[in-house]
Amino acid sequence: MRLVGPSGEQVGIVPLAKALELAQEYDLDLVEVAANARPPVCKLMDYGKFKYESAMKAREARKNQAHTVIKEMKLRPKIDPHDYDTKKGHVVRFLKQGDKVKITIMFRGREQSRPELGYRLLQRLAEDVQELGFIESNPKQDGRNMIMVLGPHKKKTEAMAEAREAQAARKADAPATTTRRDRVAGEEPTEAAAEASAEEPAEA
Repeated sequence: MRLVGPSGEQVGIVPLAKALELAQEYDLDLVEVAANARPPVCKLMDYGKFKYESAMKAREARKNQAHTVIKEMKLRPKIDPHDYDTKKGHVVRFLKQGDKVKITIMFRGREQSRPELGYRLLQRLAEDVQELGFIESNPKQDGRNMIMVLGPHKKKTEAMAEAREAQAARKADAPATTTRRDRVAGEEPTEAAAEASAEEPAEA
C-alpha cells in the first residue's frame, strides 16, 4: 500500500505489517483513504478526531446554508388602510429576511369585473417596498386571483449574517446583572449598604 504520514507526508509504498507497526508507534489509526487506487492509499491519523472535525464542518456548512423560501401574503382589492399597513409590514419583514414574497389579490363577486383595482394595489405595494425588493414576476390573473412575486434585493445569506451580527451586538450591549438589593427602587447601593453587605457572614 501507499502510506501517507500523519502530517500528509509521503512515506512510500510499504507492506501492511510495516504500516500497522508505524500506526502503533505513532499511536494513530491506519485508515484507507483511496481503496480503488493501485496500490491502495492509507493514511496514519486520529480517526476519532477526524470524524469529529468532519461533523463540525458539516454542521457549520448547514448553518450557513440558505434555503429559498417563498412567503405568501393575501390582500383584498378594497383593503382597509390599517390592514394594508399591517400586511405591508409583514412584506417588509420577509424581504429584510431575504425571502421572496408571493402577493395574492383575491377577487369576489363583482370585484372580478374590475381587475385594475388589484393591479393598482400591487403596483402601490411594489413602490412602497422598492428599497427592499423588486418585482420578480409581474402581476397576472389566475382565475379569481391576481398574483405578483417580489424578490429581495438582499441575498438570504447576507440577511442571515446581518441577523447574527445584530443578535451578537444586542448581547454585547445587554446591561450587567444586578443584585436584588441593587434593584430595589432602581437605585444604586449606598456605601453603608455595601459595607453592611460585606460584613454579612456567608451561609454555611
